[in-house]
Order: sequence, then C-alpha cells, then structure tokens
Amino acid sequence: MAKSKNKLQDATRRKFLQKVGVAGVAAIGSPTIAFSQEKSKRIKVLNQNNELVEVDVSSVYPIKGTKQEQTSYLQKRGRKGLPNRKFVMVVDLAKCKNARKCMTSCQSAHQLRPEQHHINVLEMKDDTNGQTYYMPKPCQHCDNPPCVTVCPVDATFKRSDGLVLIDNERCIGCRFCIAACPYSARSFNWLEPKDADKYKDQPYDIEKNVPQKKGTVTKCVFSADQLRENELPYCVSACPNGVYYFGDANEDLVTNGTTRQTVRLSKLLKENAAYTLMKELGTKPSVYYLPPRNS
Repeated sequence: MAKSKNKLQDATRRKFLQKVGVAGVAAIGSPTIAFSQEKSKRIKVLNQNNELVEVDVSSVYPIKGTKQEQTSYLQKRGRKGLPNRKFVMVVDLAKCKNARKCMTSCQSAHQLRPEQHHINVLEMKDDTNGQTYYMPKPCQHCDNPPCVTVCPVDATFKRSDGLVLIDNERCIGCRFCIAACPYSARSFNWLEPKDADKYKDQPYDIEKNVPQKKGTVTKCVFSADQLRENELPYCVSACPNGVYYFGDANEDLVTNGTTRQTVRLSKLLKENAAYTLMKELGTKPSVYYLPPRNS
C-alpha cells in the first residue's frame, strides 16, 4: 500500500509540473520562484503566496545587452578599487575665493538639484584673528568610515583604492549612514532627481552615482568614473583658482587641477602644516587641508 501511495503522489506531482511547465526552482529574496521552460520574454513563476503568475524574464535574471545587465556589470566593476592606488585630495584654503565652480561642475555631472551638494563651500571665521576664509567640504573618504559600519545592506562600502562609494540600487533609504557621518557629507533624495526623465533609460553607473534615485542617499564619490579614465575629478578640474590637488598617496604625487603641476604629496603636506578634519575621531580622512594664510 505504501508503494502504491508513493507512486500515486509521484504521478500527481509530475502531472502538476508538466501543467505549469516548471524547469526548476530558485529563491530570489524571500519569494520562491519556479522558472518555466518557455524562452519567451514572459515566464511563469510561483510568488511568495504560491500563486502562479507571469512576469517579464528580465525581472528574474538579466538578459544580455539590456539595461539591467549593464547596470549589473557596472555595479560589480564599481566595487573593485583601481589596483595599487590610494586616492587623496588636498585643499589649499588660502587659494579659495568662493568661485563655487567646483560645486556647479559636480552638480551637473551627478544629476543634483540646485539645493543638493556633494561638495559645499562654507564661509568660515578664524577664532584667533577673526579673519574670514572659505572651506570646500566634500566627503572625506575616510580610511575608517563610520558610515560603512552602520549600513545594514552593504549599500555604502569602501574600496581598496580609498574611495567610499554608495550603491543606490541597494540603498533602502534608512539614513543610518547620514546619522553616522560626522562631516555631514551625505544627503537624501527626498524628491525626484533633476532631469529624471532624461536619465531614466540609462544603466546605473555606481562610480558616477547616476541616475540618481528618489528615496536613496547620495554623496561625493571623488568622481570615480573620471579616475577610471585617468582624469581628475570634476570639481578639481573646474576650479579656476588652483585650490585642489588630487592624486595617489602610494605614488606620493598629487596634481593641481588648475596649473596641472604635479608635486610630492608628503612635501606639500609637511611644508604647509596640513591637517585633517576632526582627527580625534579616528576616521582617518583622505582629504587634507592647507590652512589659510594671514593677508
């Protein structure tokens, strides 16, 4: 009787599988998904309620050459740092005249609304002599970034080349990273990004963080897409006053964005009494500041 019962159950199961055309079962997230043998753009799957539904095949796995596949490729590539590099920025506060070209160039490149900033130029006042100066403040790309530690979904991460990036395809908008950042270097996309329709069909480039997405966090990425092409960051190239130096700490070389002069990083820092912001926190920033000089 037991063998007859098992044969009956097997036959019933085979009949069911033939009926729905199931080739296998795979789990994606929480739902259980059964792939059909059909090779059309629509496939049958079992959702988390065990209901048989039809979905577009690209929603289950990427099709070669599609926007989804391109995005997947860019995400994987973007998580790998450029080999043997350690990128750093040096900001010469004595040269900043509040031109704000760095800000507009950055906003244009990263699809930011007028009120959004990856880099912001702040007006500062020296407590000792009362002198006013301007201080550009991007993400500090810390070697010990607290924002990475608190992210529950690995949306924000640190690469081997020193860059701290964010993946808005993974970001769930919890904003833990915003609360953890002591430099206020992150902002939230409360509204639809600038020119959302213009960018909607583009694959997501994690190194440029474009297209932006409502409900996610955005931040300075040191223009990682430019670095991959061996170019200086947008902000560095746009500055007309020679405020920014950018380069590789491993090579001990940085290049001024205006003069294109390359100098020794260690010499530049030592001879100009360079400092980092909030050193006592132990975040180990990759952005150095050269102090303003008395006029």
